[in-house]
Amino acid sequence: MSRSLDVLLAGTGLVLTCPLLGLAALGVKLGDRGPVFYRQTRVGLDGEDFELLKLRTMVVGAEKLGAGFAVDKGDPRITRVGRFLRRASIDELPQLWNVLRGDMSVIGPRPTLRYQVEQYDAHQRRRLDVKPGLTGWAQVNGRAALPWPERIELDVWYVEHRSRRVDAQILLRTPLALFRGTYRGAKGGWR
Repeated sequence: MSRSLDVLLAGTGLVLTCPLLGLAALGVKLGDRGPVFYRQTRVGLDGEDFELLKLRTMVVGAEKLGAGFAVDKGDPRITRVGRFLRRASIDELPQLWNVLRGDMSVIGPRPTLRYQVEQYDAHQRRRLDVKPGLTGWAQVNGRAALPWPERIELDVWYVEHRSRRVDAQILLRTPLALFRGTYRGAKGGWR
């Protein structure tokens, strides 16, 4: 997608979801002590790090407890409000700000953690040739229900075949993908 279309869609999305974001932020604050937003370093275009924003859905310090960065269905670190936010993907809405800042695009491979990227082979690193996205080819073709290698392969396919037509397909299929499962085992599908 073009940068101007990213800005238009993300800006419109933030304006339209502002009331929902406000209610969700209030729910996070009332439901558990700690900050409303969760910031995490992710890997973006060309392997550069950036700070990803999410509504906090887990207890403070969750990455140092239990399965670490992996999250599974029923994970006890997820707060009561967090369960709902994750199920509805509302926790991802602050990433519209990442799109406005230019760290992300509306469409592209989901941004991953540095330890995951360090395990990529040369072919898998192709997914870093484009900006990460809010939604992408892997999300509309199975999301986290797919094993990690399959998701990476779908992302690489997108990088090699991206076009306005494919982007339009992704945008049209994203609402349905939001209602699919978001968990894949104790390691999130990662080996």
